[in-house]
Amino acid sequence: MKIAVASMGNMVAGHFGRCENFNIYESANNAVISEKSIPNPGHKPGFLPNFLGDMGVEVIIAGGMGGGAVEIFNERNIEVVVGAQGDAKAAVMSYLRGELKSTGSVCHEHAYADECDEHK
Repeated sequence: MKIAVASMGNMVAGHFGRCENFNIYESANNAVISEKSIPNPGHKPGFLPNFLGDMGVEVIIAGGMGGGAVEIFNERNIEVVVGAQGDAKAAVMSYLRGELKSTGSVCHEHAYADECDEHK
Protein backbone atom coordinates (compact mmCIF):
# COMPACT_ATOMS: atom_id res chain seq x y z
CA MET A 1 0.00 0.00 0.00
CA LYS A 2 1.20 3.49 -0.80
CA ILE A 3 0.50 6.16 1.84
CA ALA A 4 1.18 9.89 1.37
CA VAL A 5 1.52 12.36 4.24
CA ALA A 6 1.15 16.08 3.55
CA SER A 7 4.17 17.37 5.45
CA MET A 8 6.29 20.27 6.54
CA GLY A 9 9.61 18.44 6.43
CA ASN A 10 9.00 15.36 8.57
CA MET A 11 5.98 16.73 10.44
CA VAL A 12 2.32 16.40 9.38
CA ALA A 13 1.20 19.65 7.74
CA GLY A 14 -1.82 21.49 9.16
CA HIS A 15 -3.28 22.03 5.68
CA PHE A 16 -2.94 19.57 2.79
CA GLY A 17 -2.58 22.01 -0.11
CA ARG A 18 -0.10 24.28 1.63
CA CYS A 19 2.35 21.58 2.69
CA GLU A 20 6.05 21.82 1.77
CA ASN A 21 6.34 18.19 0.68
CA PHE A 22 4.68 14.82 0.57
CA ASN A 23 6.31 11.96 2.41
CA ILE A 24 5.41 8.80 0.52
CA TYR A 25 5.57 5.47 2.34
CA GLU A 26 5.27 2.01 0.83
CA SER A 27 3.97 -0.57 3.27
CA ALA A 28 3.58 -4.33 3.31
CA ASN A 29 2.42 -6.54 6.18
CA ASN A 30 1.78 -3.44 8.34
CA ALA A 31 5.41 -2.32 8.07
CA VAL A 32 7.03 0.54 6.13
CA ILE A 33 9.29 -0.95 3.47
CA SER A 34 10.34 2.26 1.71
CA GLU A 35 9.95 6.00 2.02
CA LYS A 36 10.69 9.08 -0.04
CA SER A 37 9.88 12.76 0.02
CA ILE A 38 8.73 14.80 -2.95
CA PRO A 39 8.24 18.58 -2.98
CA ASN A 40 4.71 19.94 -3.28
CA PRO A 41 4.46 20.79 -7.01
CA GLY A 42 2.00 23.60 -6.30
CA HIS A 43 -1.43 24.28 -4.87
CA LYS A 44 -3.91 24.47 -7.74
CA PRO A 45 -7.55 23.47 -7.25
CA GLY A 46 -8.00 19.79 -8.08
CA PHE A 47 -4.40 19.16 -9.07
CA LEU A 48 -2.83 17.56 -5.99
CA PRO A 49 -5.37 14.76 -5.44
CA ASN A 50 -4.96 13.67 -9.06
CA PHE A 51 -1.17 14.07 -8.90
CA LEU A 52 -1.00 11.76 -5.88
CA GLY A 53 -3.60 9.38 -7.30
CA ASP A 54 -1.62 9.05 -10.52
CA MET A 55 1.38 8.06 -8.37
CA GLY A 56 -0.63 5.16 -6.96
CA VAL A 57 -1.31 6.66 -3.52
CA GLU A 58 -4.09 4.75 -1.73
CA VAL A 59 -4.20 6.76 1.54
CA ILE A 60 -3.57 10.46 2.21
CA ILE A 61 -2.87 11.72 5.73
CA ALA A 62 -3.00 15.43 6.61
CA GLY A 63 -3.87 17.81 9.40
CA GLY A 64 -6.71 19.46 7.47
CA MET A 65 -7.98 19.50 3.90
CA GLY A 66 -10.43 21.40 1.76
CA GLY A 67 -13.72 19.80 0.80
CA GLY A 68 -12.92 19.87 -2.92
CA ALA A 69 -9.75 17.82 -2.42
CA VAL A 70 -11.64 15.36 -0.21
CA GLU A 71 -14.26 14.92 -2.96
CA ILE A 72 -11.63 14.19 -5.62
CA PHE A 73 -9.82 11.71 -3.36
CA ASN A 74 -13.18 10.01 -2.66
CA GLU A 75 -13.94 9.82 -6.40
CA ARG A 76 -10.57 8.11 -6.89
CA ASN A 77 -11.17 5.69 -3.98
CA ILE A 78 -8.27 7.14 -2.00
CA GLU A 79 -8.79 7.05 1.75
CA VAL A 80 -8.56 10.47 3.42
CA VAL A 81 -7.34 10.70 7.02
CA VAL A 82 -7.43 14.24 8.43
CA GLY A 83 -6.78 15.55 11.91
CA ALA A 84 -3.33 13.97 12.13
CA GLN A 85 -0.43 15.80 13.73
CA GLY A 86 3.16 15.24 14.80
CA ASP A 87 5.79 13.12 13.08
CA ALA A 88 4.76 11.92 9.60
CA LYS A 89 6.22 8.41 9.89
CA ALA A 90 4.71 7.98 13.36
CA ALA A 91 1.32 8.90 11.88
CA VAL A 92 1.77 6.24 9.20
CA MET A 93 2.76 3.62 11.78
CA SER A 94 -0.29 4.57 13.85
CA TYR A 95 -2.48 4.22 10.74
CA LEU A 96 -1.02 0.80 9.96
CA ARG A 97 -1.79 -0.35 13.52
CA GLY A 98 -5.39 0.85 13.07
CA GLU A 99 -4.95 3.57 15.69
CA LEU A 100 -5.12 6.69 13.48
CA LYS A 101 -8.69 7.70 12.74
CA SER A 102 -9.87 10.64 10.67
CA THR A 103 -11.39 13.49 12.68
CA GLY A 104 -13.15 14.95 9.65
CA SER A 105 -11.13 18.18 9.86
CA VAL A 106 -12.30 19.57 6.52
CA CYS A 107 -11.62 23.22 5.74
CA HIS A 108 -14.67 24.63 3.96
CA GLU A 109 -13.37 28.14 3.29
CA HIS A 110 -9.93 28.68 1.82
CA ALA A 111 -9.94 32.21 3.18
CA TYR A 112 -9.25 30.55 6.54
CA ALA A 113 -6.79 27.94 5.29
CA ASP A 114 -4.10 29.13 7.70
CA GLU A 115 -6.41 28.20 10.58
CA CYS A 116 -7.18 24.66 9.37
CA ASP A 117 -5.02 23.04 12.00
CA GLU A 118 -7.21 24.73 14.62
CA HIS A 119 -10.29 22.79 13.49
CA LYS A 120 -9.13 19.51 14.99
